[in-house]
Amino acid sequence: MPELPEVESLRRMLLESARGRKIVAAAIREPRLRRTVADDFIRKITGRGIDAIDRRAKYLLLRLSGAATLLVHLGMSGSLTHRGKDFADLEFDPAHDHLRLELDDGSALVYNDPRRFGLMKLVDSFELDSVQELRGLGPEPLEDGFNPGYLFRATRRRRAAIKNLLMDQRIVAGIGNIYACEILFRCRIRPGRAAGRITRREAGLIASHTKRVLANAIGDGGTTFRNYRDSRGQPGRFAARLQVYGREDQPCYACGTPIKCRVLGQRSSFYCPKCQH
Repeated sequence: MPELPEVESLRRMLLESARGRKIVAAAIREPRLRRTVADDFIRKITGRGIDAIDRRAKYLLLRLSGAATLLVHLGMSGSLTHRGKDFADLEFDPAHDHLRLELDDGSALVYNDPRRFGLMKLVDSFELDSVQELRGLGPEPLEDGFNPGYLFRATRRRRAAIKNLLMDQRIVAGIGNIYACEILFRCRIRPGRAAGRITRREAGLIASHTKRVLANAIGDGGTTFRNYRDSRGQPGRFAARLQVYGREDQPCYACGTPIKCRVLGQRSSFYCPKCQH
């Protein structure tokens, strides 16, 4: 599933290529996504300009003229590409091009999603903070609100595994399975350790490495294992820098011990049994 770095990378690319454009037409080939696209979606979105593009957690926010916002979640396998005449779409099966927004320069924003777990929802911009998907989210990990003091307080008396706490969107918004594993490896903390056992010093390490790992991943365009592609249809490059995720039984880059994998919260968690404690 695309996480914060993938969505932030996508946001920055679309900000350069799609901001200022006008949606002149729209087409829905398959409305049955995670939630069915509303019947009046085409009527309400056509004619609006793309004024700005923001992100909250793993959601992309296309700020449209007329105080409307297109809320986009890529789900498990979705991609939102900006396709012009030079776009190479060989990676995309047209059968999964579920929604298309035609822009005034002849290009198009196309939502492709083989598994259809994504979300495309048009909402009133003034009510954005109260919509179900964004309500109750924790601080953004790259902003000042996510700091050692905040994280240390959030872990007190918590029996949940520290990795599960980092993935709890109510605690911190946007971190998923890949980056939680990578952050904890760099902190030398096992993913299954109870959050309440994290020391103040370790909370500082987690906060620091979270910002560093996410920033590096954004710089590399995110991580691609299967489906994720950026707005140009290109895969993310951070996979080459992963230390533990997806490396079960392969030697740890730091000590040579085989990487282990255990299930926490129904998600595979990768760690080095020697380096992490």
